[in-house]
Amino acid sequence: MIFIAILIGCILGAILGMNAPMISYTYSSYLAIAIIAALDSVFGGITSVIKKNFDLKIFITGFFGNAILSILLTILGEKLNVDIYLAAIVVFVGRMFTNLAIIRRYYVDKWSSKFKIVKEQENVQENNKKISEEN
Repeated sequence: MIFIAILIGCILGAILGMNAPMISYTYSSYLAIAIIAALDSVFGGITSVIKKNFDLKIFITGFFGNAILSILLTILGEKLNVDIYLAAIVVFVGRMFTNLAIIRRYYVDKWSSKFKIVKEQENVQENNKKISEEN
């Protein structure tokens, strides 16, 4: 169910993105950091679904909280003339890679176990054929 919602959200986001007006250069850094923060929350949500401890309240507050905090860091950095948003990018992208590694391992293990079961079934069928041929 969650994966269907994610798929629908991605499709709607792509359609809206293709039809949205161009973002001016002034706001592009804010939008970029907000997107990275939101993607971090999405990967974290997928990871929590895999670990079977997903909580919608945690996901929504993290999604908007991360985006707002990263935008505020970008604003503060511009006021101080320091690129503080780079720290947020490093943290969010690092967490995205960690979550992606967890997701990847889950699906690789799942695929490997299915392959192992199929291989064992083939071996059992071969053994049964050998036994029936011997009799």
